[in-house]
Amino acid sequence: MLPVFDGHNDTLLHLYLPERGKGRSFFTRSENGHIDLPRAREGNFGGGFFAIFVPSPTEAGNPSKNVIETATGYEVRLSPPVEHAYAQETAIAMMALLFRLEKESEGQLRVVRTVDELARCLRDGVLAAVLHFEGAEAIDTDLNALEVFYQAGLRSLGIVWSRPNAFAHGVPFKFPHSPDTGPGLTDAGRELVRACNRIGILLDLSHLNEQGFWDVASLTEKPLVATHSNAHGLTPTTRNLTDKQLDAIRESEGMVGLNFSVTDVRDDGHRDRNTSAEFMVRHMDYLIDHLGVDCVGFGSDFDGTTISNEIGDVTGLPKFIAVLREHGYDEETLRKITHENWLRVLRKTWR
Repeated sequence: MLPVFDGHNDTLLHLYLPERGKGRSFFTRSENGHIDLPRAREGNFGGGFFAIFVPSPTEAGNPSKNVIETATGYEVRLSPPVEHAYAQETAIAMMALLFRLEKESEGQLRVVRTVDELARCLRDGVLAAVLHFEGAEAIDTDLNALEVFYQAGLRSLGIVWSRPNAFAHGVPFKFPHSPDTGPGLTDAGRELVRACNRIGILLDLSHLNEQGFWDVASLTEKPLVATHSNAHGLTPTTRNLTDKQLDAIRESEGMVGLNFSVTDVRDDGHRDRNTSAEFMVRHMDYLIDHLGVDCVGFGSDFDGTTISNEIGDVTGLPKFIAVLREHGYDEETLRKITHENWLRVLRKTWR
């Protein structure tokens, strides 16, 4: 079976917040959430970007509470920006949780810091975790914390989640709507891009609005990467990428991870678990048509969004691969989109 390396999950948030994860253990098979170690083994999940997301202190990071239905779709009223001190304290606590999981796993889980480490984990069946920040609120504008977090293992950074911070403006959740929703990077954001290039941290453009995307594109020396986004041409939500953005990612030899979220693959944007995997296949076809077969992978957003009943959780990955195979994807293509493309782009990004 092909190992799957995945561009995004929010499993740490589920384990950190009892109200989200219902007290489940990473080492015990559960029916709650999408990823634990036993289910990862069943789904041949080789690893992925494990997100550190700082939720609002009042809403436990659940924006669905603020969904507003409109005449044509929906929008989400987001919480205000979080304070730096709270964000840093929470991020450190969640990082400590990941490192404790690594220790308790007795070699079954490893936080990887180099591409060679990642490749060995995929080869040897060790679950590989890339430490990722979904939003840079825990980083000060002098970027001192960035250096410290890098030494601790940070290798991927989403400049924003879908709320503004000191560095940029996130794209709010709206359907139907363009991702062009506001101003781009701040001066501090521009310095953050340069610093990540210098240090060797991947910059994730998912959740960044369109102007911010183009600001990063004009500054970065590295491939453009959106770890968990889809095609705006098929599903016109703010979280998806326009054809022009896809062109820029292709030209940079970058990467897009296919988001499994039903709201980001359906034509109507509905949060309906009874959504066929064919919607995901359509987006995969579209992304490959626009980016090429070397620039597309998986970015499931497990434990962070609504997944179709057909996929269910991480154990559904072989089923989706089988659907792609039946659709005409050959073994070379499947190897690339399940893990080889992520290895390629990380080699071009990390030191």
